[in-house]
Amino acid sequence: MSPGGGRALGPLLLLLLLALPQCVGRWRAVVNRSIPDVCATCHIHATCHQIEGKSVCICNYGFVGNGRTHCQDKDECQIGASKICGNHTLCHNTHGSFYCVCLDGYRASNNNKTFIPNDGTNCTDIDECEESGLCGPNASCMNTEGSYKCYCNDGYKLENGEHSFHPDENIVSCKGVDCGVPPSVLNAHPVFVTGTTYGSEVIYSCVDGYFVASGNQTAVCNARGQWDGTDLVCKEIDCGKPLLIPHTEMTWDNSTTLWSRVYYQCKDGYYSNGDRNFSECTTDQSWENITYICKEEELLSNLSIFNETCVKWRRKTGRLGLQETYTFHLLGQRWDEKTFSEDVIFNITTSEDNPKVCLDLNPGSNYVVNITAISSRNTIVSVTVAVQTKVKEAFNNVLIFNDTCLKWQRTVRGTDVEDRYSFHVQGQRWYQKEFFHEMTFDLTTHKQAPEVCFDLQPGTNYSVNISMVALNFSLLVSMTTQITDPPFPDIEFVAVKGSAPLLRLRKAEDQNGPISLYQVIVLPLGLQSTFICDSFAAAAFFSNTTDVKGYVAAEFQAKDVADNMSIALGDRHYYGKFYNAPLKLGEEYCVFLRIISEWNKVRTQSCAVWAQIKNLSPTLQYMSAVGLGSVAAVCLILFLSFSVARAYLHSTVRFPPAAFACEAVHLSATMDVAQTGITSSFLETENVSRL
Repeated sequence: MSPGGGRALGPLLLLLLLALPQCVGRWRAVVNRSIPDVCATCHIHATCHQIEGKSVCICNYGFVGNGRTHCQDKDECQIGASKICGNHTLCHNTHGSFYCVCLDGYRASNNNKTFIPNDGTNCTDIDECEESGLCGPNASCMNTEGSYKCYCNDGYKLENGEHSFHPDENIVSCKGVDCGVPPSVLNAHPVFVTGTTYGSEVIYSCVDGYFVASGNQTAVCNARGQWDGTDLVCKEIDCGKPLLIPHTEMTWDNSTTLWSRVYYQCKDGYYSNGDRNFSECTTDQSWENITYICKEEELLSNLSIFNETCVKWRRKTGRLGLQETYTFHLLGQRWDEKTFSEDVIFNITTSEDNPKVCLDLNPGSNYVVNITAISSRNTIVSVTVAVQTKVKEAFNNVLIFNDTCLKWQRTVRGTDVEDRYSFHVQGQRWYQKEFFHEMTFDLTTHKQAPEVCFDLQPGTNYSVNISMVALNFSLLVSMTTQITDPPFPDIEFVAVKGSAPLLRLRKAEDQNGPISLYQVIVLPLGLQSTFICDSFAAAAFFSNTTDVKGYVAAEFQAKDVADNMSIALGDRHYYGKFYNAPLKLGEEYCVFLRIISEWNKVRTQSCAVWAQIKNLSPTLQYMSAVGLGSVAAVCLILFLSFSVARAYLHSTVRFPPAAFACEAVHLSATMDVAQTGITSSFLETENVSRL
């Protein structure tokens, strides 16, 4: 290219560059005028959406179509009410939406007449039977799925004979059943009738002379209109053969029915000794028991011994006032003199009604006296008695001293003659059945006032038999020893800090006397060294005594104590008349166990230190109780606040059906947050209570 040509091309390029922007703008305007605005063409029931950089018209919810030329209503109910609304529902289509209602007999769980199922609402059965009197008088209601039925109560039935009815469909009523006149029972009659309708009763009784053999005496009108329990069987009373009384003759007409009577009379040679002489057949089918007795006539009775060697008796015979002869046969022996024997026979004749005979007997001997007589029927009557003659007292003025010692005075022999005494000692305890203490020994002495002391056990009843062998004389003395202190309590000493211990009470043995009481005594720890077991007053916790700082927390009767029994200090219970008061926080205590024996107006006791408690602090139960109380208070405040807020929302805001689901979701979320806060607060409070 020539230089001149290059210079001409430069201005041309400059002009082209200046015109280029204008050409581009005009080209864009042309392009914009050729492409229409899509969003402006959307249907009235459509909405414009940007999808991948492009504008698209989409029909709104509840409408179907292309979004530009047409958007018609969508019938959501056409798929079926049960599929879109749930069971027991009806679906109603609306322009652009729909709503659901429950069938008759069901209610919506949101308690509204209409609902949209996306809020979780469903239709539940209505229990129509909650309405009292729905079925009318004498009937009961039974709920069914979507409805209900009515049934007559027991003792009532429908007039049309059906089993159930619905008051909206049937005009019927329940009438009471009537069993009619009570049936008759053979050999029985009704004595009490309450009526003839359901539940009425009739009581039967057997007529006179008959008894209940089987069945029921009471019949009841049942719900079917029939009498139940009419199976009573009455049979005639028959006492059978009358009782036989020895030595009697009966007068009887052979009748064994009710109130038949048989008479008795003693045979010859016997006399009556008893009540009336007849027996009757009674309602319990047996002859009446009588004490009519016939005894054989006696030549002598009521034989007795008096003045040691004399006997007397009374004659019982029809021959009173006539003379009778009695034969006496005496046999005498001595147990300490084997060679001694006496055998005497003699007769006496007397007409006295109450004869007396004094026998010539040797002192210190045992006699067997046989008295024989012949009765009016030539029957030999023999009576034998034993007679023991006494020797003069070998000693007297026996005294007990020092509980276990005896002394007496010799009255027979002088001080220059020795006497030998034999002692047999036996001891028993009423409160310890297995206990038995026995001793035997001899004592030879010439003292005029001998003394002897025994090695006896405490709290025991003793019998001491003292025999003087030479003179065959013995004396029985009763002695009672006093109880001593009970055994030292068998305890397991406990020393604790911070909390009251659980103590174990072990049962003590009745060694020195009967154990009567167990007492648990609480004292300030500083008074432990000053406590005196037998002088401490049995002060209760609520005692008005101001100078006693300790108290009896519990008292148990020995019979109520089980071995290794648990005792919890401060459990706020009464044991006996004493209150087991709670121990004060921060205080220090000592606990004593006292065992008490009481017998024969004597009281003894033994004590032992059972426990020491220092730096008493709140128990886990106490701290847990405080923590749970705090949790309950927080929960109550949150519950009241939530209730007020919800009431306010319901009273001021009316949500349309479509928005109700959103509000329910919002409230559900709020409740979840509140519950999460409550749970967190409870856990925090519980953790604090366990520290």
